[in-house]
Amino acid sequence: MRAVVQRVSRASVSVDGQVLGQIKNGFLVLLGIYKEDKEKDLDYIYKKVTGLRVFEDENDQMNLSLADVGGQILVVSQFTLYGDARKGRRPSFIDAARPELAIPLYEAFIKRAQEDGFHCQSGEFGAHMEVELVNDGPVTILLDSFKNF
Repeated sequence: MRAVVQRVSRASVSVDGQVLGQIKNGFLVLLGIYKEDKEKDLDYIYKKVTGLRVFEDENDQMNLSLADVGGQILVVSQFTLYGDARKGRRPSFIDAARPELAIPLYEAFIKRAQEDGFHCQSGEFGAHMEVELVNDGPVTILLDSFKNF
């Protein structure tokens, strides 16, 4: 599982001009599911995302987590994180999970965040989405569960 985590002052996701999710101060999470991901991958990525200490404390040091600042989460499915463009110019997406695996893991991430008390919104899995954001910092972190195991 891969996640591109961007610290944002605001972000939104729309489908056909209709806003499906929007947040202030928090993380935009572009979430890619690998074809062999398991619950342990979700656990790793979720704990990393929610535990990242990339918000400034009173000394302007990145020392605070999402929970510490009352941050929000916007999760957008992003199968293209598994695009392989090493050969040719058209990326291959064969490593991205099929919807029957990806949707339950994507939805589990969102549900877990909501159950843990985070204001968490999302896009629409598989839809053509427009994402708008103001990257705060900019701070962008790439997480990959494969590199952990």
